[in-house]
Amino acid sequence: MSSSGVVKFALVACAAFLLTGCAQPESPDVAADATAMETSVGNPITGEGLPNPTTSVIRNWGTLPEGREWGSTAGIDIDPTDGHVWAYERCGAGALGGGPVNCETNPVDPIFKFDRNTGEVLANFGAGIFVTPHGIDVDSDGNVWVTDFAGNEAGTKGHQVHEFSPSGELLMSLGMAGQPGSDPGQFNQPNDVIVAPDGSIFVADGHSGQNDPPHPEGATGRIIKFAADGTYLEEWGQIGTLHGEFRTPHALEFDSQGRLWVADRGNHRLEIFDQEGNYLDSRYMYGRISGMFITADDTLYAIDSESSPARHFPWKNGVRIGRGDEDRITGFIPPHDAENRPYQGAAGEGIAVDGDGNVYAAEGPNSLRFAGGAFTKYVAAR
Repeated sequence: MSSSGVVKFALVACAAFLLTGCAQPESPDVAADATAMETSVGNPITGEGLPNPTTSVIRNWGTLPEGREWGSTAGIDIDPTDGHVWAYERCGAGALGGGPVNCETNPVDPIFKFDRNTGEVLANFGAGIFVTPHGIDVDSDGNVWVTDFAGNEAGTKGHQVHEFSPSGELLMSLGMAGQPGSDPGQFNQPNDVIVAPDGSIFVADGHSGQNDPPHPEGATGRIIKFAADGTYLEEWGQIGTLHGEFRTPHALEFDSQGRLWVADRGNHRLEIFDQEGNYLDSRYMYGRISGMFITADDTLYAIDSESSPARHFPWKNGVRIGRGDEDRITGFIPPHDAENRPYQGAAGEGIAVDGDGNVYAAEGPNSLRFAGGAFTKYVAAR
């Protein structure tokens, strides 16, 4: 095909972007012919035409202790020391807030370590500490960090970040127990936590900013940085739509360059920063993202659990996959079927990928009943 023909083909394809998806060439030389162009076409909104890197779905994955029922979750991670799976469930609570059931009213152990091959429980702890677990991270030493999103009625528990040893010993707690606020040393609905290689701690704070205003008094949308010993260092962000502002910073990840990625769920985007809070870049093709996982080769997996008929229609729930260095979707894992989302389905909130490429989803309130359990395993193609 001539250069003029390639340009004409690209313009026609891009004019129908929302219907068919498109990858526009940087110049006529980049797309040598129409065939090369067609292989990169896929619809990022519906997932149509995008490859699924998994071959089978294992619902209700993981062993639950006898006598317990799965609650919802939003967090799952891979242990960097042995490759097994860490996650939590909300002590049988199906909804985020928990209602009459949460980890205070039903004080069972919410944190699990699962054998990634069998789903067998390798560790289980954390009873009596949480109200509603929300975010999870496993640091380079194998220590487990979990945020507690909500507070109890007595004002004595919640709105904190807890660090545990691999065996379940409580090592550190950040925040003022049961006392939400925006002052240094306080959290107000902490969503996620992640630990940098140098031990610095980053917390994504503020869940209610994704809702329409007026927001609750004291609502936040910020990233807070602490030293390895828990000393407050700095913070950035507020509720808003500008770069460096957030409408629910729901999840955190680092890439191989040490850049901090933030799932800005209410703004339907990913924001990228250096570790001092300087804005670097954004991604817009991943939907209404609740969780993400970046592999060692900077492949990005982002799970959309919140696109719905009322918010972000017609984007389909599911896992969108791409490269960290560009805003383009290269793969898609479809959602569970859901009768209340006939065109969009239901997907989890947390996501992790093991060393074999198997993908694990942590099922949130919107997907728990369709998934049949708190965790779903998508088996990688071999």
